[in-house]
Amino acid sequence: MKKTLLLILFSLTATCMMAQPAKRRTATPKTTATQQNSKAASDRFSIMFPTSDAMPEDVVWKRDLYRELDLTKDKNAALYYPVMPIGNQCNLFTYLFRLMLTGRVNAYDYNMTGTESFNAKDKVDLKVFLSRYSIYYEEKNGKIEVADADVPSEMVKRYYLKESSYLDQRTGTMHTKVIAICPILLEGGEFGEDIATPKPLFWMKYDDVAPYLAKLPVMSSDLNNVTRMTADDYFTLCRYEGKIYKTNNMQGKNIADYCTNDSAQLAESKRIDKQLADFENRLWGHKDKKDSVRNAKETDKVVAAAERKGRRKTASTEEASDSKSIAKAQAKDGKESGEESATELVQTSETEEKATPAEETKQKASRTRRTNSKVKKTDTDDSQAPRSSARRQRR
Repeated sequence: MKKTLLLILFSLTATCMMAQPAKRRTATPKTTATQQNSKAASDRFSIMFPTSDAMPEDVVWKRDLYRELDLTKDKNAALYYPVMPIGNQCNLFTYLFRLMLTGRVNAYDYNMTGTESFNAKDKVDLKVFLSRYSIYYEEKNGKIEVADADVPSEMVKRYYLKESSYLDQRTGTMHTKVIAICPILLEGGEFGEDIATPKPLFWMKYDDVAPYLAKLPVMSSDLNNVTRMTADDYFTLCRYEGKIYKTNNMQGKNIADYCTNDSAQLAESKRIDKQLADFENRLWGHKDKKDSVRNAKETDKVVAAAERKGRRKTASTEEASDSKSIAKAQAKDGKESGEESATELVQTSETEEKATPAEETKQKASRTRRTNSKVKKTDTDDSQAPRSSARRQRR
């Protein structure tokens, strides 16, 4: 009896375990396949269009800067050309405008303080924006369309850029991250660009735009047109150049508030850039600090140079002393010879003074004989000179 009950219980248990609905059995593998496909799609997207790493929220040091990029400069020209779209190529403003027009990226109004605000109430109303800047558009089937010729891309020649320089304590390295970007429309420059009125259009979060900028190719060299990079690479590698016009400070001042002219503002911008560079160079100690081996090598070089300089100085000193000794000896010899000649003259004069008339007559006669002998010798030499020259000619 017991065996029969155990057999029945075992049969019922096996039946319950195997009797699952067919729909449930087939749903499980479908769900797994969908998850795998979505994961593969996200991985493929991240590989095809990678962006820079996000800034950690727990950084220990950060400084926010606002720069103004002038697209007429060579380093920033890659963001301006081509002005009109050519095939799949377009400039940065045309690309950002299309992203805003299609609703893929949100744009936020530029307020009078110049500080970005990414709140929902600050989102750009597309129709109001197009009417404000007199951009012609057509509305078809509830969608707003703007032709390429109506996009004012040639008038956008500047950008405001917010960037953060921060210290990543996990890696101990400095990084620069672009936070937001704002195109500037130059309007009314009929007599030159200098008097054109700059009109900032809107702010965009860079993190929202970065995946799309990773698909926008820009030219990186005038000499080699094959070498290209994406717009995200351009901003990530800080290939742009722009002066600083504002920093986040406790008083909320722009540089123009305490620097009254352009030269002072440019000098202040360079000073802030130098502060950042010095901070990075001296982050882990003074940049000129070297190890003991390098210091020893440089000390040996300094000592060797000093020894060579000392030897050259000693040799020049010895030469100078030798020349001085020779000069002194010559001066001494000249002095002694002068003294001897003077002594002889004095003795001769004294002898002549002490001599008797007879002796004076003898001295005069001897002097006359010496003079005559010298004259004869000179005449003989002059007469022999033509003979010797004639002999040389005959030879």
